Amino acid sequence: MNKIVSLCKRRGFIFPGSEIYGGINGFWDYGPLGVELKNNLKKIWWRNMVYDREDVVGVDAAIIMNPKVWEVSGHTQAFTDPLVECKKCHHRFRADKIKTSHCPDCGGELTSPKKFNLLTEVYIGTVEDEKRKTYLRGEITQGVFVNFKNVVDSTRVKIPFGIAQIGKAFRNEITPGNFTYRSREFEQMELEYFIEPNEKEGERWFNYFLELRLNWYKKLGIKENNLRIREHAVDERAHYAKKAVDIEYQAPFGWSEFEGIHHRGDWDLSRHNIKYQDKITNNEYYPWVIEVSGGVDRAVLFFLIDSYYEENQRVILKLNYSLAPIKAAIFPLLKNKPELVDKAKKIYQNLKNNFMVIFDDRGNIGKRYLYQDEIGTPFCITVDFQTLKDNTVTIRDRDTTNQIRLNIDKIHDFLSNKIS
Repeated sequence: MNKIVSLCKRRGFIFPGSEIYGGINGFWDYGPLGVELKNNLKKIWWRNMVYDREDVVGVDAAIIMNPKVWEVSGHTQAFTDPLVECKKCHHRFRADKIKTSHCPDCGGELTSPKKFNLLTEVYIGTVEDEKRKTYLRGEITQGVFVNFKNVVDSTRVKIPFGIAQIGKAFRNEITPGNFTYRSREFEQMELEYFIEPNEKEGERWFNYFLELRLNWYKKLGIKENNLRIREHAVDERAHYAKKAVDIEYQAPFGWSEFEGIHHRGDWDLSRHNIKYQDKITNNEYYPWVIEVSGGVDRAVLFFLIDSYYEENQRVILKLNYSLAPIKAAIFPLLKNKPELVDKAKKIYQNLKNNFMVIFDDRGNIGKRYLYQDEIGTPFCITVDFQTLKDNTVTIRDRDTTNQIRLNIDKIHDFLSNKIS
């Protein structure tokens, strides 16, 4: 983990939030490479879960909603953790994680457990005494449910169908930690899939989405032996869940959940009193919901960990080509030869409208290769003196270091085929 954290800071993937003022626990900023990696992940998810399907539409709901939403959904009552506090150093810990009656930090005596709400309070309004308390959303899910009727009335969707969303959520985490894994501000990518209230349908769609999501991570490069599924016991399920299964990753800090498949039953729509009317039979009912809920930040972290290699004194991020922040780097062999620099810049200009590419002429060619390997760039394209003779370049593969020569006119198709 120390190597991953160091790499992320050094190469511009992830920075501590507000670092120049000492930071703030549980908040992180994504740098130039991190934001590209994160956006690539979200784009691929949206394409697979929305564009490639005929039964899913998308929404983007507000972060702040009427506080009634959280009362009706049960979050103000059930979205809590039992806490104990050290009487000496006043550090707080989740009661279910503490095995002794003494503080693990200083040895002081612990208080009895008290309920602690994970929702982050926020006040809106312009006059201090008249400000209204509400919450930053603790999950993005409720924005879908409160808009269920609007979506049905404004589109041609009919059950079974899904509503997808990607967005920020906030939790008043007691002990943020393990880099970005447990944060107070994070991003989720979720699908709420609505079905008839039928046990067989529920089981069918639950199993379908579990297999779909597990295979998605494998296809994007997560090693199969680092993935597992774990079903929640009855006493650990969320208050809304009829069934819940986590997809977990074997991180350096242990098996850790980063996506959940939940059978929410009719909990949400019945609480909000929103029914669906079948236009053919005129039957009205509260649909059941199969939820696919993944953490964007957690997935990014695990892709970074899983792709990290050290080989022959070089660090390589073997990211899937479609996830890699930079797809190709274009080099002139020598920066003091104008004819090579001009040719390399022309290639860069021709590619940059279709691919995330960079031009680099810093240092010697070996150091440039090492830098691009470390940030996960799949291909390095070098303009050399032979280029001036026959219009070919060398293309070096990140993972194998093998090189081929290719005509400049074929670079675009080469990258398209590899990255797709």
